[in-house]
Amino acid sequence: MNFEDFIIPAQPVKTEKWQIGNLVSESLGEDGIALLFLSDLRGAGRGAEMQDFSQVRKNFYRLSRLDFEVPVYDLGNMISGKTPQDSHYVLQEVLAACHSKGTVPVIVGGSCDFAYSLFYSLNFQQENISYTQISSTVSLSGEGEEITEKNFLNRIFSTKNFNIRDFHLLGYQKHLNEPDSVRLIKEVDFDIIRLAEMMNSTDRVEPFFRRADMITINCDAVESFSDAFSVHPQVNGLNRREICSYMKEAGLSENLKSVGIFNFNFSSGNLLNHQLLAQMLWYLAEGINIRRSHPQNPDYDTFVVLVDDNEYTFHRDTFSNLWYFGSDENAALWKPCSREDYELAKRGSIHPRFLRE
Repeated sequence: MNFEDFIIPAQPVKTEKWQIGNLVSESLGEDGIALLFLSDLRGAGRGAEMQDFSQVRKNFYRLSRLDFEVPVYDLGNMISGKTPQDSHYVLQEVLAACHSKGTVPVIVGGSCDFAYSLFYSLNFQQENISYTQISSTVSLSGEGEEITEKNFLNRIFSTKNFNIRDFHLLGYQKHLNEPDSVRLIKEVDFDIIRLAEMMNSTDRVEPFFRRADMITINCDAVESFSDAFSVHPQVNGLNRREICSYMKEAGLSENLKSVGIFNFNFSSGNLLNHQLLAQMLWYLAEGINIRRSHPQNPDYDTFVVLVDDNEYTFHRDTFSNLWYFGSDENAALWKPCSREDYELAKRGSIHPRFLRE
């Protein structure tokens, strides 16, 4: 596929040598981060006309490049298809091209249903996908042939050769959700974490990012004031500092292959909203850069805890100080956990998620 037929190149932004825009190139390359901006909001009940991405792009390009070594590619602005299905098809082709080069695609804009395309693209490549989603709502309702923000999780979970091993829904707000949808997520042993458990510190939920293959952020989960940050603004949500902290945790994922930031309100007249999205992208890039500087073969300290006559094994990465649970000889099969989980085990309490097969 010739991407030039479906993507409008980004307009140049004048930057200084110390700014991240000085690192950015238009052509897709290897082992980097590829930005692609989407306008199609039909899955959220909006239109598909081209959005103005200039403010976000300018604010991102003019942030510091620090000592970043990972290449950044700005592929441009994707033209919406005649139908939402056409947009999904084009996006899936772009994602496949990025994955073939070992580059992490970062999809910015569009409605949350494009998470289905991120999953669909990975589903052909690997088994046991780990998917972490930040969202204030659970998208398991909605009928019809059209894929929308209300039913895309249903589409993912009902996909033939379903390959999701772990699904973590973070930041949901109880008063916005249908109880049956939340109950269903819990019944199938997926993790669902309320907003209150994510506030003030990332320690509680960092393990849910650590080995995620795919991470999506619904901007509805970020609080809005004065002017809407998302297309469905909410007064309650993660604040500016918290969402940037979680974007860095996303970049630190050991297995990260795709990222989506959906439902952003590009028509916002508040410059601070565009600055926040730009800084979210910057923290994601910082996390990816930090992660790639970590040792490829880490060393671990091992701790064995006895609970009710059963032995449970925890490991601490001596470089990152991160914790894992598991007795398998293969470290890739250990489950990410926190030091708090280890301390609770010493007091006789093992979280049920560690005992799942």
